Amino acid sequence: MKRLKKKKFARLYAPLEEELVAMARWAAKTGARIVVLFEGRDTAGKGGAIKAVAGPLNPRQCRVVALPKPSETERTQWYFQRYIAHLPAAGEIVLFDRSWYNRAGVEKVMGYCTPEQTQAFLEQVPAFEELLVKDGILLFKYWLTTDQAEQEKRLAERLEDPLKRWKLSPVDLAAREKYDAYTAAREAMLKASHSKQAPWTLVDFNDQRRGRLTLIRDLLDRLPDTHVEPEALELQPLEREPAQESFAVLGPIAPYEGKEKRGNS
Repeated sequence: MKRLKKKKFARLYAPLEEELVAMARWAAKTGARIVVLFEGRDTAGKGGAIKAVAGPLNPRQCRVVALPKPSETERTQWYFQRYIAHLPAAGEIVLFDRSWYNRAGVEKVMGYCTPEQTQAFLEQVPAFEELLVKDGILLFKYWLTTDQAEQEKRLAERLEDPLKRWKLSPVDLAAREKYDAYTAAREAMLKASHSKQAPWTLVDFNDQRRGRLTLIRDLLDRLPDTHVEPEALELQPLEREPAQESFAVLGPIAPYEGKEKRGNS
């Protein structure tokens, strides 16, 4: 299948943007709490998928959570504790760029936790998520799948592109040699945490644009009827003439001609 071109993606994405805005309006009206987990290998496309979901939404209502490595204090807490603080209140949407499933993936494969800690997580996570769902949270878990050849291509692009270089870390490079270990960890995770109340959905992200559309369509289709009429607003004529502001206009910045010329000017 040919990769989706940018123009066609934009055309197909436009009506989904309207539905995403309708979803947010419905959540605000009903007090729904929505949590979406984005998981997958390095370079799978989590960031782009999250931007596609959050792009048309009010950032005060839709939050992206991407936690750094735990602090010394957090390492002594119950594992789920630091994630609980980021769960949504009524009317909010929270998108996790990686989530508590770090423990079953990167932490396990890279040796950042013990086998006992991984096993405890796999035993506890179904009960933890069941509590969230029973309390009324709408929980969606997505794993973005990519082939190893595609991952290698994207890693090389990040290495060569100065604007994407920040996305690479020593951990990402070390993980390249552990592709099979990540696969085994993912399968164990899916087996332990795929449940009726909190199922996993795997989405093909070898074509990232197509994957974004597929994920958003699935998310919207799994929500209740989100049709809520927008609040009726009307611009009334002003009772006076519009005010004319007086302000200075900043002129164009002169072209940069190099350090030597700049220093002599």
